Amino acid sequence: MSPHNFYKTGRLLLCCLLLGLFANESFGKQPLRICADPNNLPFSNRQKEGFENKIAALFAEALDRDLEYIWFPQRMGFIRNTLKAPAENHNGFKCDLVMGVPAGFELTATTRPYYHSSYALVFEKGQRLDDVRSAFDLMMLPASRRDELRIGVFDRTPAVKWLLNHGLIDQIVSYQTMSGDPNRYPGEIIEKDLQEGRLDAAITWGPIAGYFSQQGDRELVMVPLKSEAGIRFDFKIAMGVRYGEPEWREQIDRLLIEKEAEIHEILLEYNIPLVGSVVRGAEGG
Repeated sequence: MSPHNFYKTGRLLLCCLLLGLFANESFGKQPLRICADPNNLPFSNRQKEGFENKIAALFAEALDRDLEYIWFPQRMGFIRNTLKAPAENHNGFKCDLVMGVPAGFELTATTRPYYHSSYALVFEKGQRLDDVRSAFDLMMLPASRRDELRIGVFDRTPAVKWLLNHGLIDQIVSYQTMSGDPNRYPGEIIEKDLQEGRLDAAITWGPIAGYFSQQGDRELVMVPLKSEAGIRFDFKIAMGVRYGEPEWREQIDRLLIEKEAEIHEILLEYNIPLVGSVVRGAEGG
């Protein structure tokens, strides 16, 4: 082979190799990159113990991809610093999928919902609230019992409005929805303050209520709350992708349908209060 032909052949092989690498990156062999909070059980944590971590692993296996995480506290700026942030060590963005956003979330395109849950009341069994089986029961307690209650709620949530509407303003113990401390997490309202007796009850989002009502030494009771006129307690949860990526969203939608049974089992394992089945026939935002 002449030097000229050898050079052309070598260049052709190099081009083929580069094109092959590019094709693998373009057609699904890049890692599945998840945007997630490193300290927010039962959703996710750095040890991958949350239900969103388990669903992400399920998807990575189905897609035959490695699983990678971009960790960032799920506070103000989460989407801007993860899903919409340019990557530093590869083309594209830092990550490609947020495992849990409200259906119709404005900051992302959303998949079809994959679960539907509600806020819930949690209290210790054998104390002041054993006869409470609904929000109505709590509201109808004798004034002498209601007046003594300390009910923990996060600000700017439906629980605050409900308590205000029903004359329970003096019973509210308010917590910040978003903390600037990355070591804090919403589940502490149950895991620490309720378990340690600083609260008589807490009203919080269903997955938090369900998971943490099964933790700790004290036996806790969870009572899911039903929406009423002017106050919505139940919400559908989807996954978030970037706008302008319809093929990727459709691929996740297909996975949500194909893996519906496995996802349902994971949600039950974490004791999440569910409102019906939402995957089949649901539409994304």
